[in-house]
Amino acid sequence: MCSISLTLVVVANRTKASSLFRCQIATWSIAYSGLVAQHTGTDQPATRFRRLLHIDLDQFQVSAERLRRPDLVGAPVIVGGDGDPSRPRQVVTCASYEARAAGARAGLPMPAARRKCPDAVFLPLDMEFYEETSAAVMDVIRSFGHPVEVWGWDEAYIGVDPRDEPATLDAHGVTELAHSVRRAVRDRTGLPCCLGISDNKQRAKMAAGFAKAAVREPDAPDEARVFTLDDGNWNELMGPRPTRDLWSVGPKTARKLADRGIDTVAQLQAVDRDDLIALFGPSQGNWLYVLCRGGGDDAIATAPWIAKSHSKSNTYPADLTSRDDLSAAAGELTREVLDQVIQEGRIPFRVGLTVRTSTFYTRTKMRKLAAPGTDYDAIAPVVADLLDAFDLDRPVRLLAVRLELLDP
Repeated sequence: MCSISLTLVVVANRTKASSLFRCQIATWSIAYSGLVAQHTGTDQPATRFRRLLHIDLDQFQVSAERLRRPDLVGAPVIVGGDGDPSRPRQVVTCASYEARAAGARAGLPMPAARRKCPDAVFLPLDMEFYEETSAAVMDVIRSFGHPVEVWGWDEAYIGVDPRDEPATLDAHGVTELAHSVRRAVRDRTGLPCCLGISDNKQRAKMAAGFAKAAVREPDAPDEARVFTLDDGNWNELMGPRPTRDLWSVGPKTARKLADRGIDTVAQLQAVDRDDLIALFGPSQGNWLYVLCRGGGDDAIATAPWIAKSHSKSNTYPADLTSRDDLSAAAGELTREVLDQVIQEGRIPFRVGLTVRTSTFYTRTKMRKLAAPGTDYDAIAPVVADLLDAFDLDRPVRLLAVRLELLDP
């Protein structure tokens, strides 16, 4: 990806909120509020719900592009970078299911994607369009009157029936609500989506995964776009699956479990909690013990974003080798990210510079400004000093400038 602006957020509707931890062992609920914060992102207060819906917009960037290009429906489409598949340093951001069937996938270098799927239509990223399209979807979801926590362009959670209030919807009513949301998103934005239903975020997200898999089957009905995963079908559906299929279990954790003969969710359930703590430590060990039993975070946080920093990065088509080129590139990134900060009325107080060489050696250096402010002439010399602090004896493929911000 080239020249993509990044935002780090805390207490955001795109981050995962801490909550009292609901699990099958009720006495753990309070003790695990901190555990959820460690594994799901933040410790902000949030409301706990009896049911949560996870909405997932299918192949979002591709689906958005098809709104502008209906002729691309059913065709292999790959979105990434500036849309030029000959550039080796650009990667696929989103591939349509047709392109995925040929081997293209997110993160694959664009030339490799073209080799796997030569008939694909390659399109550039259009961040502003995706932001607008996503915002329209979230407006539709919010129109139903339930709390919504947004996790990105293509994901959100909907809270149904707070736990400290009487329930208003039974299981059938929640399912009908999910279908109503699905139809409204389709009819008012033209975008397809799937919804997962459960009693916590982790299971709801996995439920949406089951729905997405179902609708990829030939002649799948629209009703398949909503799926419920709860205590009633958890062991049947998840027990035989690999531990990697559990939300938040990454390849390193899965390998560590597999090295000890623990390959499936059912096998993980059979492991004593103390053994998991001994293997992974108290935080992750307890988390795995609860997660494999279907436990998770049942809270929704709707607080607006509070950006803690903004950054701007660029992976260059050709490596930068001269100090003059590096200085000019760092200055350009500084000006771009500073313009963004100024537009938002924010004040930076610390600067960071990341350098990645042609050998993928990556380091970041930080320095506090003499005084918080938005004067380019005060910030640019600090970035230049950070650049001078690097002992660069190899060509540079990527630079990134980050500005850390005072709270608004």
